[in-house]
Amino acid sequence: MGFTGLARWVNAPTTGLDLVKQNIQRNQGGIERGRWSLSVRSLRSTFSGSIPNFQPTSERALCALTMNNSVFVLIDDPAVPFRWEFTQSIAQAEAQYSASATVPDGSDATNPQGQANPPPFPHIPEPPHYRSTFLTVSPPNALEQLLGQLRARWTSTRQTSSSTGRGQNQPTSGHQLVIEGSIFTIGNDWLIKVGNVLLAGGALKGMLLEAEYLPLTVLRPQHENEAPELVSNLLASILPNIPNARTVAITISEAQWEEVLWKRSEPGDEEEKAEDQKMDDDDPYIFENEEDAMDNAEKDDWVGIDRDRRSAFLIIAALKNEGIL
Repeated sequence: MGFTGLARWVNAPTTGLDLVKQNIQRNQGGIERGRWSLSVRSLRSTFSGSIPNFQPTSERALCALTMNNSVFVLIDDPAVPFRWEFTQSIAQAEAQYSASATVPDGSDATNPQGQANPPPFPHIPEPPHYRSTFLTVSPPNALEQLLGQLRARWTSTRQTSSSTGRGQNQPTSGHQLVIEGSIFTIGNDWLIKVGNVLLAGGALKGMLLEAEYLPLTVLRPQHENEAPELVSNLLASILPNIPNARTVAITISEAQWEEVLWKRSEPGDEEEKAEDQKMDDDDPYIFENEEDAMDNAEKDDWVGIDRDRRSAFLIIAALKNEGIL
């Protein structure tokens, strides 16, 4: 697996998929290899009115994308901050505390008696979770089983025919949206996926195009928040030349992706990491080169399940931003 770029053809016509297929086969020498099929559904929490004397200020949202044998789940809780918002607020609070601790004559307001140890900055506990949580669940029906066992109060954002007759607190397994199309190869270097975005009722909501450059697993763009030109140029070349076509590149910065992948440290993790590092330092047969010094998440972003995770997150984020989910 290699580096992947995604794009949306927002106003693709009903003939758009056929036009793209013809363009790939005739102009790029592409060969159709199989079917591309994804399904997406969105749920919302139903706490309102279900718990006495409790009125939530906002509802949580859950989006689940099924790809092959895995389900990628993005949970959004507007009642809590993003991790970067929390760390930023802590830094600002510490700066204000330090500023207030110094009075104009240069003495320390927190230590007026000249004590050796002024009061430390008070500890601010982390929230139980942050706003966005991104999970991978397997097999595909495991999410429904988990929600059922927990008696989780979630309901479909957009009711489908499969939800008719179900209780409000029972999450439906029906999908609100599917992506149906084909997979192509161009030579030995490119894997192309193109598909229509279809609502449950059959309405067309444009197309998704994904280009995977197999020789490289890391490909940095020239500018932040931009797709690498190698991938974006290929995606542009497979689109038919149609007037007023609206296409959008789907990207995410490394800082944003690091926020998505962040995982809370468990007790003892830091001690274990320090012990492992000490053992490596004491071993004369272990050395570090530039490639080994790269962050593991960066090295593995476009390999195996990690490639699918990043692709799934970008698809969910794009559809949410358009208000489709």
